[in-house]
Amino acid sequence: MLAEIVDRIAASTPRLGSTRVVAIDGPGGAGKSTLAAQLARECAATVVQTDSFASWDNTLNWWPRLESQVLEPLSRDVPGRYQRYDWDARALAEWHEVAPGGVVVLEGVSSARAVVRSRLSLAIWVETPRATRLTRGLDRDGSAALPLWDRWMADEDNHFAADDTRANVDIIVDGTDPTHSR
Repeated sequence: MLAEIVDRIAASTPRLGSTRVVAIDGPGGAGKSTLAAQLARECAATVVQTDSFASWDNTLNWWPRLESQVLEPLSRDVPGRYQRYDWDARALAEWHEVAPGGVVVLEGVSSARAVVRSRLSLAIWVETPRATRLTRGLDRDGSAALPLWDRWMADEDNHFAADDTRANVDIIVDGTDPTHSR
């Protein structure tokens, strides 16, 4: 599967200036970051994580900052520049630059939302059972985060139902396969 995705990216057309944007979407804990890291290695891609914009207090309404700091500049073939959100400090942290051209992997919950679909070169959905996703999340964030995860999962369920994201992607990947290469 990984080789197929790499081939599809290579054959895709840039739709954001000279940049091919590949969205890896799906619910929290699905395995999106793992796939993004693999694609970054295989495609010499830059990864922009939506977790650099979202927070426990702002699960979905952070999109305008991503648009203005990353997507809009890339559409003009100039570097994007964004400030990463630090989930532990609960504040904006260091700045990151995203060069135009090549491949940018936009990884995270709602990265393939309707408002950006026409500018994506490829959209991928990572499918993983809910119980597995919650276990992964709590393993990472600790069991005290269960109320946060419950709210997060409800917010993303509502978003995905309204946005119909899964039905509008190009590829669906099994998030329980750690290699994404079957």
